[in-house]
Amino acid sequence: MELNILMVEDDSSVAEMMELFFKKEQWNVDIARDGLEAVDKFKEHPDYYDMITLDLNLPKKDGIQVAKEVRAISESVPIIMLTARDSESDQVLGLEIGADNYVTKPFSPIALIARIKALHRRAALENNDDDRKAKGDFDIVTNTLKISKIRREVFFLDKQIDGLTPKEFDLLYTMAQKPKQVFSRDKLLELVWGYEYYGEERTVDAHIKKLRQKLEEVGPQIIQTVWGVGYKFDDSQVNK
Repeated sequence: MELNILMVEDDSSVAEMMELFFKKEQWNVDIARDGLEAVDKFKEHPDYYDMITLDLNLPKKDGIQVAKEVRAISESVPIIMLTARDSESDQVLGLEIGADNYVTKPFSPIALIARIKALHRRAALENNDDDRKAKGDFDIVTNTLKISKIRREVFFLDKQIDGLTPKEFDLLYTMAQKPKQVFSRDKLLELVWGYEYYGEERTVDAHIKKLRQKLEEVGPQIIQTVWGVGYKFDDSQVNK
């Protein structure tokens, strides 16, 4: 499990110790020595970090303010608050402003690593659940299209497209996996009919024509011809 961690810690001895433990886990770690640097680092690469360990007592900006600003940028990046404070009010405040967990100093590096792993697993499961809910158990979801491979179902503009032949379904599924990528006729023959198929390019054209006719009964054309090359799927300009 490779993680990219932003450790916000002004105590050099703690930061250096944890950096050694993180690297032993083969994790990448960036260290911010104050709250201002922490916010700047996160703003620069908000999608890079998988976890933030955040000291509460920091120069320039305290951990509470840092957490608020991080949460304004990302609602999902996990935050573990590290602090010498032990009062219940500080713990509650930290959790209320967006921290996911709370560890008081002094702490065991091994225990912190275990906490990071557990929090990362939980976040990954939640993200997978969100993806499944967003897709509604469909393998492909685009601006206009939903496709379930196991059920062999296609919904175009929320209307089910019935009567697709196996090859028509496979053509649409293959191209919709990579929107805007141009597929040559030879490549579609290879991907949909298989390496051992020795058909002509007109076979692809005939199936594309029938597929288009069935899609056009519901909405605008989303299978586009790229003259001299082949075909591509692109529904980015369709207004739902």
